Amino acid sequence: MTPADLPDAEAALAQLVERMHGAVATNAAFVGIYSGGAWLAERLAQRLPHAHPVGFIDVSYYRDDYALSGLKPNTRRTTLPFSVEGATIVLVDDVLYTGRSVRAAINELFDFGRPERIELAVLVDRGGRELPIEPTYKGATIDVPRELSIVLSRDPGGTLSLAVEPLAGVA
Repeated sequence: MTPADLPDAEAALAQLVERMHGAVATNAAFVGIYSGGAWLAERLAQRLPHAHPVGFIDVSYYRDDYALSGLKPNTRRTTLPFSVEGATIVLVDDVLYTGRSVRAAINELFDFGRPERIELAVLVDRGGRELPIEPTYKGATIDVPRELSIVLSRDPGGTLSLAVEPLAGVA
């Protein structure tokens, strides 16, 4: 896989917005998983109709590999400036792969209350699920070899881009 095989991140975001437009509940709150999902949640809230509150979640302490790999050095504070109890939540992530980050985010959300509904929006679905988690909304779908990682970045102007990198720990 080469960078040329990757979808354009801004085009994938436009597709995601198009798929969510009119389908997301008017009172839904967006929760972005740090860091790429947080960037996307902010952009989605700006581009979709209605005032959707935005929160951010760091799943570092909820990951099932925490005991194996330890705590990541750049943990952030989970910020949910709205009540999760009874809310419709759109959980936002950049790249859906195994489903483990999403599972961790759902576990953490329930520590803040019992939402009425959780939907999942992802920029890229790369397949390779290890858990039965599927996105409600997705911008692009690509097949990526297991030894590669898809990484979302944001330049100082806010433009998003995707890159392919060797998966950490894979030689």
